[in-house]
Amino acid sequence: MNIALFGGTFDPIHAGHVQAARAAGREFRLDKVLIIAAGNPPHKYGEQLTSFPHRYSMVTLACAGEERLIPSLLEAPEGKPCYSIDTVRKVRRSLSGRDHLYFLIGVDAFLELPSWKQYRPLLDSVDFIVVSRPGFDAQAIRKVVPEAMVRPAAGGGKPDTLRLRRSSLHLLRGVHMPAASHAIRRAIRSGQSVTGLLPPLVEEYILKEGLYRPRRRGNEPG
Repeated sequence: MNIALFGGTFDPIHAGHVQAARAAGREFRLDKVLIIAAGNPPHKYGEQLTSFPHRYSMVTLACAGEERLIPSLLEAPEGKPCYSIDTVRKVRRSLSGRDHLYFLIGVDAFLELPSWKQYRPLLDSVDFIVVSRPGFDAQAIRKVVPEAMVRPAAGGGKPDTLRLRRSSLHLLRGVHMPAASHAIRRAIRSGQSVTGLLPPLVEEYILKEGLYRPRRRGNEPG
């Protein structure tokens, strides 16, 4: 079985996230893409996020009708930060030796990987699918990876694949990310239409619950 982990705050999950998961599913013949809303993401420490139940509900709605996309509670809040290396290890323990595990991530998040907990063991432990964006220079990926971890190039390799000593990095092109979550929150705050930027059920949920609207004390996520 081919499985990908796709984590994030998903505040909110948007159409670009779904497009990336679909494209990865097609390109890498994934059986499942686990969409993991982070309960206590360490890189968002100090920021006020929309409550986990709301974010997980939106993930569940975005996955509705998507055969490969599975909402996951792997990083539900437990009073401590959620680290990707721990999530990968937890999933690994539940898989067989025949299963293939991937880590799906946007390119901008990947470029911040050196700031993550145990990022070198993480690179060693799972194959990465890095979602590119227009104008991205693929050589920037190499700057993230320590040179000692890169396997010597061999003839006949795929141009968008970087072989590491124990894993591989795959660049996934052709995914259009219409807007980032922070831009969508800003648009909703200002009363602009976000139709087409969100899965329809997610947009309905946000309107119904009044998420991202200005609050009197200004404590809505920025």
